[in-house]
Amino acid sequence: MILQSLVNYYEILANDEESNIPKLGYCKAKISYAVNISVDGELLNIIPLKIGAPRGKKIVEVSQSMEVPDLGGKTSGVKSNFLWGNSNYVFGIDNKGKLKRSKECFEAFKQLHTKFLQDIDNAMAKAVTNFVSNWDSDKAMEHPALKEYLDEILSGGNFVIKVNSGEFVHQNKEIRQAWEKHISNSDNINVMQCLVTGKDSSIARLHPNISGVRGALSVGGSMVSFNKPAYESYGRDDQQGLNAPVSEYATFAYTTVLNYLLADISHKIYLGDATIVFWAESPKKIYQDFMSLYINGGTVNNDENIVNDEVAASEVKSIFEKIAQGKPIDELSDVFDEKTNFHILAISPNAARLAVRFFISNSFGELVNKIAMHYRDLRIEKQYPTDPDVFSIWRLLNETVSPKSNDKAANPLMAGATLKAIITGYPYPASLYNSIMLRIKAEKDINYYKVSIIKGYLLRKCKSTNKYKEVLVMALNENSDNRAYIFGRLFAVLEKAQLDANPGINSTIKDRYFTSACATPASVFPILLRLSQHHISKAEYGYASDKKIANILEKLDIDNNPFPSNLLLDDQGVFILGYYHQRNALYQKNNNKSEEK
Repeated sequence: MILQSLVNYYEILANDEESNIPKLGYCKAKISYAVNISVDGELLNIIPLKIGAPRGKKIVEVSQSMEVPDLGGKTSGVKSNFLWGNSNYVFGIDNKGKLKRSKECFEAFKQLHTKFLQDIDNAMAKAVTNFVSNWDSDKAMEHPALKEYLDEILSGGNFVIKVNSGEFVHQNKEIRQAWEKHISNSDNINVMQCLVTGKDSSIARLHPNISGVRGALSVGGSMVSFNKPAYESYGRDDQQGLNAPVSEYATFAYTTVLNYLLADISHKIYLGDATIVFWAESPKKIYQDFMSLYINGGTVNNDENIVNDEVAASEVKSIFEKIAQGKPIDELSDVFDEKTNFHILAISPNAARLAVRFFISNSFGELVNKIAMHYRDLRIEKQYPTDPDVFSIWRLLNETVSPKSNDKAANPLMAGATLKAIITGYPYPASLYNSIMLRIKAEKDINYYKVSIIKGYLLRKCKSTNKYKEVLVMALNENSDNRAYIFGRLFAVLEKAQLDANPGINSTIKDRYFTSACATPASVFPILLRLSQHHISKAEYGYASDKKIANILEKLDIDNNPFPSNLLLDDQGVFILGYYHQRNALYQKNNNKSEEK
């Protein structure tokens, strides 16, 4: 399903004139330099090809992406690319002291080009043949053309070839035609039914590496790979790719388009240890622009300067305004086809291979509605006017991490499960709720973001039973008879009585008693109620707090129904909701009175 979706998307882009997706036999590579040679094959000079790119507020030099010939999957051994490569292959030198391997790499580069170019009657082809035939790798370090850039050359980077500062050799029309003819005349004898296309085709033995996954090896990783007999099927010994027969065409298509997606920084996101890419079955990038903004609450989690489509940004803003006002989301703009299939793929590194965290396919309109439901489920009265109406998944996950922790990343498994819940509409993972409860009890910080998550978690968990329905609301519900909710309200009123009696106090009963009151009410509330009488007697308007406490205790009917010895974890979340709602109501009333005065 994953490979099939990727191949379909490759074909959509390949048929789009505006797309620069590589064609069969080519790939995108990061190129840093050009080797400028004469017609006789003499090395003239090195031409830097790095370009300036924004990194936050700075402009840094990076290798530029170029379409170059692709020989297929690389191995851990020596295998040369055609008309491009690193210093090992092009010059036979490196900075690792592996002279023998460097010589083997250059020899492979030399043999490939001598064999392939000898029958092409072309000045560029002859120039390259002369270069590889005459180049002495033993004296490469001493060549004056390399000395100027030697440190940079040895530190990494790929090269392409120019002749007399003119056209790139790999872009020459005659050489490209010869290359494409060579690719189409595959001598692969392994013909089987392809698992992706369903057609009898030549099966790829090795699959090209996938690059751009954060945390993976710099050379990339494999999506499909078998390297030990234990993983191979009976009768497929040492044939690797035949264990999962994918045609050479499908292999090229899925790896090319996945590398294309991963190279696009504006349309991929990082979550925990996963790199997430998404695409619509359409050549229009507006779908990806929309989704990258929409998932992230209108922000993009990258240091780079990202320019998103204005229509997509306007549509996202319109949806967020409707969510903030509690209005339903009607049809999207005419530029979107809500029935278009949309795919989301999460990949994590796993040594030299890649692991699929999850893959979700749905219509674009349905995914928009699922994410809108996530924002609606989290909606709650704001603590401060500056709090956002909607907030990104990054802000949500940050609340699970201790501010004192050196590692600010959320648990990767929890992060992936949370995103999956957002885009499927399923209940949020229990690990998210548990992490928030731990942070609240450790930090005593009951803020807008944490309480939003508690409300959303309980709302989805109890959707089928309607349990806690009357308290999973935007603001204070004074008519609710839920005891855990009322306990939370009572704690907020008791804390307010203390603050009224001791203005400017550094720590309140919340800092000392909140965790115990939330988990074991019977052990704490009798103490707090006795303390409250002292606070009420000191405060100027203590009678107001006394009246609120009396009204809440009347609802609880403590004489006939005492404080419970403990509360279940879900009820502790309801306690926190009651505290938050009541605290907001108390301070909003005070603010309104100040404005009237």
